[in-house]
Amino acid sequence: MKRIVIPVLSLFLLGCGNDTLPKPKGYLRLEYPKAVYENAIIPLPFSFEKNKIAAPIKSVKSTKNTNGININYPSLKATIYLTYKDVNNNIDSLLRDAQNLTQKHTIKADAISHNSFENSESKVYGMLYEIDGDAASQSQFYVTDSTKHFLSGSLYFYAKPNYDSIYPAAEYLEKDIKRIMETVRWKD
Repeated sequence: MKRIVIPVLSLFLLGCGNDTLPKPKGYLRLEYPKAVYENAIIPLPFSFEKNKIAAPIKSVKSTKNTNGININYPSLKATIYLTYKDVNNNIDSLLRDAQNLTQKHTIKADAISHNSFENSESKVYGMLYEIDGDAASQSQFYVTDSTKHFLSGSLYFYAKPNYDSIYPAAEYLEKDIKRIMETVRWKD
């Protein structure tokens, strides 16, 4: 009996070990700091508020009628590219160019939704495009006063587009884009 009990008992002890079990599904938990906004200091004919987690705006790239500003978010590996142009009886072509740039993303986008924006008190009118899917840019927008100023912007990440992975950061930065649109003030 001892001869049978000891081997059977040892089998139970050795057999009850590291059983392979499927791991439960894990979900990525990303927490971003609460947005705190400050006035962006730029030598252009408009102002706006930017999130403090963005790097300071170092320079403005200028050509004859165009100025470019990059708002870098090193911790999110993203940049909002802003382009400012003077309106010289060319508002139709500026609007068409901004809309065409967004439409170029339809190849990879699952959906593109748009939300119009209007602040008649400050004479700021525009459109925000939200791009779902593995497109290169997740958000694009423009604002204008229709007579003198035109500002367009695009959000890009420093990574291969994978919508599921960048969605939390894109959603966070979309709030910053909305804040930029809401706080644009033209300097006349």
